[in-house]
Parts: sequence; C-alpha cells; structure tokens
Amino acid sequence: METDNKWQEELTLLKSIILKTGLKETIKWGTEVYTHNDKNVIGVIGFKNYFSLWFYNGVFLKDEDKILVSAKDGKTKALRHWQFTSKEDINENLILEYIREAIRNEEEGNVWKPQRSGTAEVPDLLAETFTKDEKLKIAFEKLTPYKQKEYIEYITSAKREETKKVRLEKITPMILENVGLHDKYKNC
Repeated sequence: METDNKWQEELTLLKSIILKTGLKETIKWGTEVYTHNDKNVIGVIGFKNYFSLWFYNGVFLKDEDKILVSAKDGKTKALRHWQFTSKEDINENLILEYIREAIRNEEEGNVWKPQRSGTAEVPDLLAETFTKDEKLKIAFEKLTPYKQKEYIEYITSAKREETKKVRLEKITPMILENVGLHDKYKNC
C-alpha cells in the first residue's frame, strides 16, 4: 500500500514490537495481520494522516487508557484501532500490554461472534416470479443465505417498481448459475 511507505520506519518499529509477543505474521487483505492459533488478533497499516494498530476483537479490551477507537461508530462491532501520528507516539510497553490482553482474550474465547440475522423476507416481486418460474425458485433456494440476502437487498433497495423489475431481469441468469451478486469481486 502506497501510504505504508510514508510510515515505513514507524510500521517497522510496530511490527518488531508485535513479533515479541509470538504472534504469527501473515498477509490478509493486502496488509500484515498477526494471528494466534490461526485467529486474527492484530493488524498494522499506514494511512495518509496516521498509521495504526487494528485489534480484531478490540471491543473486549479493557482500554483503561482510552486509546482505542471504533473504526465506524454504529457499524463496527468488534474492531478497534489505535492511531499514531509520529514515532514518538509509540509506547512499546503499553502496546505489548494491549497485545497480550488481546491474545488472552483470544485464548479465553472472548471474541465477537456475528449475530445471524436469519433469512431475509422475499419481496413480493420475487415471490410472484417464483410462482411463475419453479426452476428459478429452486435455484434461489439452493443459494447460501448470504447470497439470497444480497439479491433480496439488491431488489428491495430500488425505489421505483420499474427499477426493481430491471434488476430482477439482470439477476435471474446469475441465480440460475448459482452465482452470488458480488462473486466476481470476491475472487480478486
């Protein structure tokens, strides 16, 4: 990542601190992620105006020093990050303390488990189409709940009825081919 170059010295220092904890370095989503027993614990990344440590289950950290920030209030459930703007912001002992707590939480099973929202309600337009096209209905039911939900949200997010119909025409061949709405982007 280009912004990592701006913080290369600082990120190298953070990585050296992290490696003192015994975490295993891997690359996920194009950046360094450190794992314990194959579970994501912490990530390191540089941005335009800061560099950061990302705690994947940071919501469970005590954070008595009030350092951690939710990535996106109201949206992010477990992920918390610690922002730095200079090398002088790096406090090795405090960072090690937070990382060790994160590892303990992982070992104790204190991890975020996403709530399953269940099955989404099939919109009327799709339900009507299923009554006319049994093959499409069967193909839709074979999709994973996640893929079903993607298609349902794609149709219901259209405001105009005509747009909903156009979207249904577009996705019908994809459903019949057992392809998710965004599959082509997931294999990049």
